[in-house]
Amino acid sequence: MELILLGMILGFAGWLAKSRDQGARIALLGSHLGSYQIERHLETLTEGYLRALGEADAGRREQIWSLLRGTEQALASQFERFAAGFAKVDEADARVSTLPIGLPFATRWMPAATFDVRKALAIHARGISRAVAEAGQGTAQAKAFTLMAELFLMQHTCHWYCKSRTVASARLLARHKTSYRQAIDAVGPATRASYCELVGAA
Repeated sequence: MELILLGMILGFAGWLAKSRDQGARIALLGSHLGSYQIERHLETLTEGYLRALGEADAGRREQIWSLLRGTEQALASQFERFAAGFAKVDEADARVSTLPIGLPFATRWMPAATFDVRKALAIHARGISRAVAEAGQGTAQAKAFTLMAELFLMQHTCHWYCKSRTVASARLLARHKTSYRQAIDAVGPATRASYCELVGAA
């Protein structure tokens, strides 16, 4: 009976510590994101791309692509500034555990199994800007496909930082019907190479 009680106490203490750690991360990330409209721009592009891809009339389809270009540029610009601002965060607060599940303060007692989210965000900023700048070098559909993959992988990184890789992957699949592996495979080659090297993805 005492062992059961001790286990319950330790379990609750672990859950409380994990919740506090994750809460601090969410607050830190939110304090930097709050100055931008990145999430709103992402939603606008997602909805706009789907509308354009489903449009049968070529003229109307091109009109939608054209209207979305301003949003693409605004998102790329804002994310670059966000990543630059977050780069000033202390390293101790920027470490992300590569363990599949969230454990309380795992970044402190297992530093070898971590990566620096500041570097990941810089990779995403370059990837998003690159995808936007390369408009016109391929079809609008191909650019939209690559840019959405860049955005989905960036979103996965943010959720991973706040929670865990498993939670981030589940959210990506639930919200966008896209697996973590699919997002990695669909981003630009430069993003994929840098990202996989940083986080240790195969």
